[in-house]
Parts: sequence; C-alpha cells; structure tokens
Amino acid sequence: MTMKLSAPRTLRYLMWVFHIALAGQHAAHADGGVIDKIYHPYVQPLERELELRTSLENGGNPRYVDRQTWRLGYGMAFSDNWFGEAYLIGEKDSMNSFRLSEYEVEALWQITEQGEYAADWGLLFEVASAEDPNRVEISGTLLAETEWQQWTGTANLSMAYEFGDDVSNEFETALALQARYRLSKSLEPALEFYSGEGILGAGPVLMGNYRLAPGRQLHWEGGLIIGMKDATPDRTVRLLLEYEF
Repeated sequence: MTMKLSAPRTLRYLMWVFHIALAGQHAAHADGGVIDKIYHPYVQPLERELELRTSLENGGNPRYVDRQTWRLGYGMAFSDNWFGEAYLIGEKDSMNSFRLSEYEVEALWQITEQGEYAADWGLLFEVASAEDPNRVEISGTLLAETEWQQWTGTANLSMAYEFGDDVSNEFETALALQARYRLSKSLEPALEFYSGEGILGAGPVLMGNYRLAPGRQLHWEGGLIIGMKDATPDRTVRLLLEYEF
C-alpha cells in the first residue's frame, strides 16, 4: 500500500529541493539539455524496453533555431532494483544536417521500496561521450517521488562533471519538477518545470499507457515547454515513446 502525503507538505518538500537546485544554478547545463525526460525512481523486475524520444527546439537564441535531438535506447532490468539503458543520440540543425553526436549509458538504482517512506527515492548514473568536440560528461541525479490524493510529484536534481577538448571542466547542476494528475491509466495530464544556467522553462505535458498484452505496453509522452529566459528556447516540444516488454 502506497503511503500518502498531504499536498501542503509535499509542496514544501518540492520547494526545498527547488531552492537547493537554484543555489547551484550558475553552472548548469549551458547546452540546453536541461529540458528532457523526467525520470521516476522505480525498477520493474525483468522488464525490457525500447525507447525513442526527441526534443524540438525553436527560437530564443540562434543555436536553438529548429534544432532537433533524437535518442534511441534499449534498456533492461538487471535485478529488482537496478535498470540499465544505452542510447544513440543524434542531432539535426536548421540546415537539415543530421549527425550521430553522442553515445550514452545510464543505470537507475531504486533505493527504497514504493510506499516505504513518505517519498520514494532513487539514483540515476549517466556517462555520455561525444566526438565533435571530444567531450565526456559524468552525472548523477537524485530522484524523488511522492503522492497525494490523485496527484504525483516528481523531482530530479542533477549534478554533472563535464570535461574534454574545447570544454570548460566544471560541475553543473539542473532541476526538473513534474506534477502529474492520475486521471486514468491511458491519460495523465501534467505540468513540468526545468531550471539550469540561463535555462528556465515550464509547460503542460500529456502522457499515458496503452496495454498491448500481458507484460507488454506502450508508454507515450508529449509536452510543450515555454522558455522563461532569453537563453532558453522559446518553445521546446518534448516527445517520448517506450515499448515495454
């Protein structure tokens, strides 16, 4: 049985995480990669998945004009509380030039059992490598999720270290928040908030699950994040499709 938390207490908890992130905002993901998938601190034993997700950025800065980022991933659970995934990442710019830009591997550790405490906790570890310019980024993300009535609140607080050619070796932080209303299994409206260095955005998201067969389902997400600072893309369309089996 999932432990519930009152809405006021949950909001105070999420704002506490938010203020911690803002304290380190001066060195956060200057490449605009802050606006992306929000992770949840859960592992389904024996689950495997194929994932395709993209972000389409437009306006606010010349580097964001019609920029597209695509990710194709395959993941699987290694135990009851560990899940790993590998990605190929490609970019398409305003000149319609598409290139494979990065490789990434990640591991998600579910720390607590769902409902064991007032919030469920997990950690996400990621290593990303790019060749042009030669760059490596190692990051860790604290995942927290809690429920009150029909709402679910999720927080991702990230810290990363980036190094390589033509890159300032430094620590970076980022914050992503999601408030999701569990309307039905197939449709869950949400609001998302993202913060990083020069990056500030928020907007509505829709998501849901479509059951195909026992143990098989499609999970989808689609959202529009509006930039709230000059260095943020005016609009970021976020799309995700997962086949879980």
